[in-house]
Amino acid sequence: MPATRRPENRGLPARWRFHHGAYVYRVPPAQREAWGGKTQVLLGRSLAEAQRAWAERSAPLPAAGDTVADLLDAYALRVVPARAPTTQAGYRVAMRRVRAVLGRVALDDVAPALVYRYFEERPAKTAARRELEVLRHTFTMAVQWGWIDQHPFKGEVRLPCAVPRTRYVEDWEVLECLALPAARRGDATAVVQAYIRLKLATGLRRGDLLRLRMEQLRDDGIHVQPHKTLHSTGRRAVYLWAPERRAAVEACLAARPCADVPWLFCTRSGRPYIDETSSLAEAWKSLWRRFMARVLAETKVAGPFTEHDLRAKVASDADSLEHARQLLGHADAAITERVYRRRPEVIGPG
Repeated sequence: MPATRRPENRGLPARWRFHHGAYVYRVPPAQREAWGGKTQVLLGRSLAEAQRAWAERSAPLPAAGDTVADLLDAYALRVVPARAPTTQAGYRVAMRRVRAVLGRVALDDVAPALVYRYFEERPAKTAARRELEVLRHTFTMAVQWGWIDQHPFKGEVRLPCAVPRTRYVEDWEVLECLALPAARRGDATAVVQAYIRLKLATGLRRGDLLRLRMEQLRDDGIHVQPHKTLHSTGRRAVYLWAPERRAAVEACLAARPCADVPWLFCTRSGRPYIDETSSLAEAWKSLWRRFMARVLAETKVAGPFTEHDLRAKVASDADSLEHARQLLGHADAAITERVYRRRPEVIGPG
């Protein structure tokens, strides 16, 4: 009977343990030569770092399993660590929910009918779509690893599409936000207002805006390598200078609390809003929530809007679909058209 694992080690892969603030791997005697003769190897201080180190060492793929739970375990070790920290967190949530329902199901028993039933019985449809996307990719990897010969439901399942948001931010609502006075001396109202101006002038995602460094502001324009595609397409873009972009950048420079820092947007302590370890921007989210609460309480704006809604305004106000696609950095104009072009189509009399 296997020994009972300590509470801090429960849920970790076999031979992993959390020891003195770090994740370590106890190497089996038969594999020690491949690991430099070591009996124990430090993987990382955080779980994400440890998983990434494990994947980079090209750890031997576990023997082909029989159940969905076995496949999820292999996927968690071989695929998830290569994703961004926030994506990893989302994948772990999705895999936990899939495991609770389908973990004991044999791989050979997974079929389109089972996938449809899973979706129909999950009340949270948006979450269910994400969970099934992860499940679909786990089976794609199972084919690649030789666990199965053919994907059981790829191309066979057609789930109903989620209804896109329709909130369009009107020009007068933007003006109301930009006219909001500071609540007190030294508050961050001007920072958020400058941020809104730059987002409307470029259409950039929040992560890319908050990562902007002074060196990216060059003679010809704003040089950006979107973080979302950094490790895939490696796409780069230059947002050429235009009067509204120059004015927006000048507003950002005037509003930031620290001048001698490399980031265009920074906290009062001179640090960036993005935590690169987790890819989270919790301080900025709090700042945005407080600003929007003031907008709703002190202006004529009746309904809140999100930063995605501002990106949608950029796409909606663009002269053409292709220009909107370029501004938002989409590889395919279909997503731009379906989700972000929200203004009514104007049809002539004949």
